[in-house]
Amino acid sequence: MNRRGFLAGGAIAAGASALAAWRLWPEQGLWNPCLARLPRRLAEHELVKAAWEGLDPALVWDAHAHLVGTGDSASGIRINPRMDSLLNPGEYARRLFFLNAGCAHDAPGNVDQSYIERIENLVAGLARGVKLLLFAFDRAFDEKGEVVWEDTGFYVPDAYVRDTAARHKEIFEWVASIHPYRRDCIEALEDAKRRGARAVKWLPAAMGIDPASPLCDRFYSAAARLGLPLISHAGLERAVPGRDAQDYGNPLRLRRALDAGVRVVVAHCASMGQDRDLDRGEGGPVVDSFELFARMMGEPRYAGRLFGDISAMTQTNRAGTGLARVIRAEEWQPRLLNGSDYPLPGLMPIFSVDYLVSLGLIEPAAGPVLTEIRRHNPLLFDFVTKRSLRAGGRRLANSVFETRGFFDPLASAARTAGRRS
Repeated sequence: MNRRGFLAGGAIAAGASALAAWRLWPEQGLWNPCLARLPRRLAEHELVKAAWEGLDPALVWDAHAHLVGTGDSASGIRINPRMDSLLNPGEYARRLFFLNAGCAHDAPGNVDQSYIERIENLVAGLARGVKLLLFAFDRAFDEKGEVVWEDTGFYVPDAYVRDTAARHKEIFEWVASIHPYRRDCIEALEDAKRRGARAVKWLPAAMGIDPASPLCDRFYSAAARLGLPLISHAGLERAVPGRDAQDYGNPLRLRRALDAGVRVVVAHCASMGQDRDLDRGEGGPVVDSFELFARMMGEPRYAGRLFGDISAMTQTNRAGTGLARVIRAEEWQPRLLNGSDYPLPGLMPIFSVDYLVSLGLIEPAAGPVLTEIRRHNPLLFDFVTKRSLRAGGRRLANSVFETRGFFDPLASAARTAGRRS
């Protein structure tokens, strides 16, 4: 092995624990095999057929998918130099794992395009009509509205995501990412709405956004006026390097957006980590972030305004916290949105079907089938796994997967009416 290969291997080993916490050695290894088309015996398996029963694929929009790359095209993507340096083994490994998860790790000079082609291949293995909402990812900004590149883990411009979705409009919609401290945030929001953005994505801890800051008020006012939902990560953040302001991920800090009239989607239902209970003051106790999210979901004033996406909730480091409760909560079902958090379903160490079986959420007989599907199509794996979940005799409602109505209510209502007529 050459020296660079040896160092890269060491970086992967050193960085693996920074990417996720798994309980046992990962049952499917560290590296995504990136196999091609799903064998017919799996594509036509009863478990897969059952997953699509009762759903209209044209209403199934994956509400949480990332468009990433290295900027080796005209995309404008930028990654922090730390992620490309062996002097920072954790971040270097993080980049390698993410590229491998999207099967673009072995495409020097063609990573951006290879990543898109892989998604196209995977969507071809789903029912015709399904779409993915691709996320842009803005830079970190300071409170003066200046870009802080050293705190920016990576940057995926709105224009690149928008244009990619336009070129593949049969399978993609797009979600803008606009930092609220930007001087031009209002103009950027209006432009995104005009150009078909379905929502805005934030990752506060990495981007340096305090959702409870008055600096966000003009953003909230414009987002409410334009009817653009905000999809904001909450709870502990481990995947994306950046500002590392973990307190900004406290779901209670999103009250300011909700009170301003913005529809807010709490990514992952805040299902990992702990935050301070700010409802009991700045010195309040530290509790599970998920419990704070659940409290807000129980407040009548946020009905129709506060939602949660279930992306990543089947990961080993999240499934034990709130997944069973989310499945059992009948009153939450109309307010939950499914997303894959792609490419993370292809990040092999952070999922364990055996663990889901041990929790009683997946039938043992389904385990080997799901594990094999994942080797070929992580998107289908994520979907079929979630459709197979059971807790307390309940499953996730069809509406959790038919998310188009949330992002495109008029078109979805017309299609539903036509289906019933």
